[in-house]
Amino acid sequence: MNKIDKRLHFLLGKVKEECKKVKELSDYELKNKTNEFKRRLLAGETTEDILPEAFAVCCEADYRVLGMFPYDVQILGGIALHLCYLCEMNTGEGKTLTATMPLYLNGLTGKSTILVTANEYLAIRDAEEMGQVYKFLGLSVKAGVNRDTNEKLDNETKKDVYNADIVYTTHGALGFDYLINNLVRSKEDRFMRDFYYVIIDEADSVLLDSASMPLVISGSPRVQSNLYGITDFFVTTLVEDVHYTLEDKKVWLTTKGVEYVQRYFRIQNLYGKENYDILRHVVLALRAHFLFDKDIDYVVTDKGEMVLLDKSTGRKLNGMKLRGGSHQAIEEKEHLELSDEQRSVAAITYQNLFNLFPKMSGMSGTIADGKDELLEVYHKQVVVIPPNKPLARKDLPDKYFKTSEEQFDAVIKETVKRHNTGQPVLLIASLISDTEMLSKLLVQENIEHSVLNANNAFWEAEIIKEAGQRNVVTVATSMAGRGTDIHLGPGVKELGGLCVLGVGRMNNTRDERQARGRAGRQGEPGVSIFYTSLEDDVCEILGDDFLEKYIEKDKHISKRRIKKLINKSQKIKSESSVFQRKSSVDYDSVMQRQRTIMYKTRNDLIDGKNLDENVLVQIVGNNIDEFFAKHKNVDDFLMNRYILDNLSYRLKKLSISTADKKEYLKQYANRAFNDKKQLLGKRFSEYCRLCTLSALDEGWVEEVDYLQQLQAAISGRSTAQRNLLFEYQREARISFEDMEKSIKKAMIRNILLGEVSFGKDNEMIILYP
Repeated sequence: MNKIDKRLHFLLGKVKEECKKVKELSDYELKNKTNEFKRRLLAGETTEDILPEAFAVCCEADYRVLGMFPYDVQILGGIALHLCYLCEMNTGEGKTLTATMPLYLNGLTGKSTILVTANEYLAIRDAEEMGQVYKFLGLSVKAGVNRDTNEKLDNETKKDVYNADIVYTTHGALGFDYLINNLVRSKEDRFMRDFYYVIIDEADSVLLDSASMPLVISGSPRVQSNLYGITDFFVTTLVEDVHYTLEDKKVWLTTKGVEYVQRYFRIQNLYGKENYDILRHVVLALRAHFLFDKDIDYVVTDKGEMVLLDKSTGRKLNGMKLRGGSHQAIEEKEHLELSDEQRSVAAITYQNLFNLFPKMSGMSGTIADGKDELLEVYHKQVVVIPPNKPLARKDLPDKYFKTSEEQFDAVIKETVKRHNTGQPVLLIASLISDTEMLSKLLVQENIEHSVLNANNAFWEAEIIKEAGQRNVVTVATSMAGRGTDIHLGPGVKELGGLCVLGVGRMNNTRDERQARGRAGRQGEPGVSIFYTSLEDDVCEILGDDFLEKYIEKDKHISKRRIKKLINKSQKIKSESSVFQRKSSVDYDSVMQRQRTIMYKTRNDLIDGKNLDENVLVQIVGNNIDEFFAKHKNVDDFLMNRYILDNLSYRLKKLSISTADKKEYLKQYANRAFNDKKQLLGKRFSEYCRLCTLSALDEGWVEEVDYLQQLQAAISGRSTAQRNLLFEYQREARISFEDMEKSIKKAMIRNILLGEVSFGKDNEMIILYP
């Protein structure tokens, strides 16, 4: 037994000792323990000091309210979650009940305590069911999402949610709420407390599978570029391996390709700053044509709209758009009407979001497979919690086929055979297209079945619950109904339990273990078999030409060779995903450093931090110095232009006379500054603060948008034999320095040229230049 296991089992013993004591308490005495714990925490005790007693109280409350007393392994899991480990607990081991103990303990602190889960259904279900326990013990609980995802919570409602002792929400809702909370204009509009403790349900799905795609809030549309049509036509004239190369789902311009671009657009240096827009649009068009496939990555609706598909779940991502112009490039490729290209206003990845929590833990049935990556990226150790009962499920060897036709034929035959005995069958596939094909084949066999494509978590959860009943056949994507227990119906144990048939090799072994885990919960019988072929989606990574020579109709290929090729494909795919996630961390860490500085500055301003007037005067002087450094010969026209654009809308001759034009402008600025100060009197500081906040927001929005585009465009520089991340970091640093200068110019312009009026309750209304 290692050091971690010893500590967990030691604390388990302490909890079980306390359980014997609290069992004798009345309901009133049990409830009153919450107030006692709060007093002890305020007096200086830590959550670790009161853990055994608090866990025991929660266990007893679980039993009295829900009729479920946590097993020893669930208490072990709860202890590990409180100590901020990532826990692997088998599917069906009761992770929902396990979370009640650490959530109750951390909820006692009065600090933000949150559980994030996979979808709205689970967040609302768990908040309602487990919420009974917290309310019994005197803590408040809220769900941070609506049943109808189109109904958005307003700020007042969100404030009520995040002020609750315990919050259940989804990772997407939490991420967007964090970004929105940092876009508010006043401290009264803030709705979030500082982050403290979070439990991430289905942690491998969130921290690994969803980690590469950042959460992005888009703002007002940018001026639509006219380069989409030109560059779309241009890339259709390119020749593979002459002008561009494809490798591991990446597309690169060759040296000849770069020369061709420069000839075609009549430019000298494609990578020069002056040609940034051309480079960006060429890269976007290349990616649209060669990296995004219709009906796999996106669909075109009857209304002529391009809608993205989630490849891991197979569901349509209505309302979601690719960033940085990629969406419009695909629309151009499909000859659709171009939607507005939105500016990115705020963005964050899940890695950086959850690293903001001082205490972060998580749980999943398959997280141990990613333990090395999780330790490297999140500095988190994975603890494997043993099952309450030994696993009785039979995981039969995978079956390998040359073509998908043979593969699907074998799956349907196995389904028919088991269905005829009454055994329930759950068919799980990665792609929507595969679930649709399975459904058609089952219809031909006259087998009634349900098809779940992760479109509606609420009704899918109700259907998946019934997947363990006698004679039931269910077809689902790997994510549909995830997090919902499948209970076996009467007589099903005798038939061998639920049979899970996996169709196609999945992107990684974690997804396959998750699929197998739908059967055999809590020591029940079950069986799982995977059917794979060389035409599985994962094998695309080997290349069409490579696979064609094996899939030829009359060519014999051994099962051993097929197995080797499919396993190799999965390994390459999995390693590629790890690389992409690490790359995402590296790129986003650049924005994270900038975001930390900007959000702190912004929060200081919103909280009423006054600006030093001497600093403002110094900024005015620096702006004028920069103006003269940029213009060597400043005549009267340029002087007047600078005054009108930056200092005053009215030109007036100062009584002073100086031959030094720079000094004259500085004195002019000081006079304008003092005039504004005299006009506003005591409210001048408030005015300066609001003007600075406006300049800060304007500059930061441009910076976020630029960095989002830069990341996509910079991939085209590979042919210049440069380190892409180094290039990105260098340009991001330069753009941040430029942003700082532009903010300083804008804040002085806002202060000196802003028009002030006062509304009801004497509220200051500023019209910015």
